Amino acid sequence: MHRSGHPHRRPAGAGALPDRDRLGAEPLRPPDRPSADGVSIVRDGNVLLDSVSLTVRRGEHWALLGANGAGKSTLLGLLGAVVHPTLGTVEVLGRRLGRVDLRELRSLLGHVNPRHPLRSALSVREVVLTGLTNSVEPVPRWSASPEQRERAERLLEMLGMGGRGESRWPTLSQGERGRTLIARALMPRPRLLLLDEPATGLDLAAREQLLDSLDALREEHPELATVLVTHHLEELPASTTHALLLRGGRCVASGPADEVLTTERVGECFGHPVLISRTDGRWAARTQRPGRR
Repeated sequence: MHRSGHPHRRPAGAGALPDRDRLGAEPLRPPDRPSADGVSIVRDGNVLLDSVSLTVRRGEHWALLGANGAGKSTLLGLLGAVVHPTLGTVEVLGRRLGRVDLRELRSLLGHVNPRHPLRSALSVREVVLTGLTNSVEPVPRWSASPEQRERAERLLEMLGMGGRGESRWPTLSQGERGRTLIARALMPRPRLLLLDEPATGLDLAAREQLLDSLDALREEHPELATVLVTHHLEELPASTTHALLLRGGRCVASGPADEVLTTERVGECFGHPVLISRTDGRWAARTQRPGRR
């Protein structure tokens, strides 16, 4: 498989922040590269991934695309240190799985799961602050510092949730929950942000607000690397730089988005004749019918 790409914690609230970063991102560090090299995963005799390789560099924004069951979320789980390979090696931020304290490693990652299992009526602010404790519910006897609370407010403002800190989780729309969870994932200043189908269940307006927020986030934090899983090209932010196509656990294509997200390759990936277009930086797909262009 072709591997391609181009360059791109301290304790939360600690130390002076550089003026250049309004959200308190840490200074650039050497480009630790999350990577999977010749990775295969077999579970109960089923091959979930077959010799897949991927390297994500700082500042790159990858999309993992494929049909349901193609292996996208499994690959994301490898990068998030929640799944281990049967064969091959996985390094995340310079640490090889199997040779690292997983709790420490996961503290360097931001993971956005739209199926967040929160059942309490927490406020938006409380949900965001749980990103510092890596917990679903607030940790007893733990309290955020004034600097951490200020950071939470700035993140919410950037993601279009300014002034909503006291709103309760059950009252939020799916789109508002998604943006709240992105703010939560960013609280510990991760170097890698993982997004598992963040636009799931969103209507058109909510999807566009989410994608605009992701574009703004990437512009504000050029050092941040992201990996986003979806099976809809319309759910890709314009700031997407790279893509990997999966079919049946195997890589169809990988590299710069403009080279990978083509009519031929996407059609092969999904096993369906499609036409791919791009307007104002955004991709779209539709069925390719004979005699129609």
